[in-house]
Amino acid sequence: MQGIQYNEDNIRSLDWKEHIRLRPGMYIGKLGDGASPDDGIYVLMKEILDNSIDEFVMGNGKDIKISLTDGAMSIRDFGRGIPLGKVVECVSQINTGGKYDSKAFKKSVGLNGVGTKAVNALSEYFMVQSFRDGQTKKAVFNKGEIIEDASIQKNR
Repeated sequence: MQGIQYNEDNIRSLDWKEHIRLRPGMYIGKLGDGASPDDGIYVLMKEILDNSIDEFVMGNGKDIKISLTDGAMSIRDFGRGIPLGKVVECVSQINTGGKYDSKAFKKSVGLNGVGTKAVNALSEYFMVQSFRDGQTKKAVFNKGEIIEDASIQKNR
């Protein structure tokens, strides 16, 4: 293999979205087309649902609503909600989340600090909205790129 150059120009640093999209198997297993129960789309759904289950198991909220319409999934829990000042970071900064604080989460399932980010990076449309203390914060992403970062509003 003479003649192939390997130097500093060959070294790249990927941002979190690029890495997840380039190597999704590291985060969700195989991509698949939804025909198999271990296809990545189900892992992505489970990652978001796991966050809702964590809230429910800890006694925060009595309902989890799941809807599937025209290929779009929505999961809504009635737990504590992500602290409003950290909504964007919790879904777009790898290894960021409340589950590293054992006081806030006694038990948790899923890919703590990674799962929601994988869903965000691999989704054409990803919207997160948190409700806390009479206020709400919403952010919308396209393949991990923020396209709407609404200010904190009074909950109507």
